[in-house]
Amino acid sequence: MAGLRQARLWTPANALTALRFIAALPLYHAIENGSWAIAFAIFWVAVASDLVDGRIARARGESSALGGLLDHGTDAIFVVSGLCALANSGQTPWILPYLVAAAFLQYVLDSKTLAGRPLRTSRVGRWNGILYFVPIGTLVTRETLSIGIPPDRFLFWIGVGLALTTLMSMADRAWALIESRRHDRRSSSSSS
Repeated sequence: MAGLRQARLWTPANALTALRFIAALPLYHAIENGSWAIAFAIFWVAVASDLVDGRIARARGESSALGGLLDHGTDAIFVVSGLCALANSGQTPWILPYLVAAAFLQYVLDSKTLAGRPLRTSRVGRWNGILYFVPIGTLVTRETLSIGIPPDRFLFWIGVGLALTTLMSMADRAWALIESRRHDRRSSSSSS
């Protein structure tokens, strides 16, 4: 926790990150109620905040383990909220929001970020983190613009693909952790 305590909590970048946290529940309700213009605005403002918060933190010299945790955590909360709304209407598999939440929890715990260490990413996990926004953004944009494409089935199959790649990412992360611990045990036994 020492590394997290040293970071400043209230920075302009973290304020932008907090927008996604605050927007998670309104996004869910807007999608559930078919308030597409509101869902569209919430979604795209959240995406814009995600694109700039890290750049602002780096430009101001305020990057920290805490900021990284807040950024990824709010992304997870935001997309889980949106994916829950999609799952409720059958537009994505019901298990996807649960897998996203579990993958994020695994990511935080095995990175030891609560001890102040930076988050360790995996290639599949990084792409998943970006692609979790796609079904939500596609739906709210499609409905707001009344374009009718892509069809709901397409969104559902994107969700199936994301569920599978999330499971792959979690398995990869678990395997890397197991291998890391084996390596640590071998190193400590050979140095004894």
